Amino acid sequence: MSGLKNLILITIAALTVALDQATKSWIVAHMSLGESREVAPWLNAIFSLTYVTNTGIAFGLFQGLGDVLLIVALLAVGAMFIYYRHLPPGPLLLPIALGLQLGGALGNLIDRLTRGAVVDFIDLNFWPLHHWPIFNLADASIVTGVALLVLMILSKKDRREPLAPT
Repeated sequence: MSGLKNLILITIAALTVALDQATKSWIVAHMSLGESREVAPWLNAIFSLTYVTNTGIAFGLFQGLGDVLLIVALLAVGAMFIYYRHLPPGPLLLPIALGLQLGGALGNLIDRLTRGAVVDFIDLNFWPLHHWPIFNLADASIVTGVALLVLMILSKKDRREPLAPT
């Protein structure tokens, strides 16, 4: 891959990890486990901060499988690097999407290694997401990266530019 695309991937991943870890560190330092706070009165109808931990995967599935999930996370990060290295030249949106996914995976992996569980804190309060599971910036980055990748794949459906390794 070109130097620019590598720089984009690394920069996006590093910024994602830094922002994710900074927000989680703030939550751990300033809130008690289980505590909820409003961010601002006018934002309370949209979201609040609620400090919870998650030993499972997204949406609290598979709780208590920390060791297995740690191995899965390491394999996923390795697979992303291998996938990226074998991609043909493509749009600049691709390293952005993969950088978001990589940064999110690394952010949650750091939590598993250092805290034994992932710190979640974004609690959506608006309909229809009022009962949505609490999540973090790493989760949001992963979902955003996957959504961008899906949109890119769908937009390339009728073209001959591959997004898969050749």
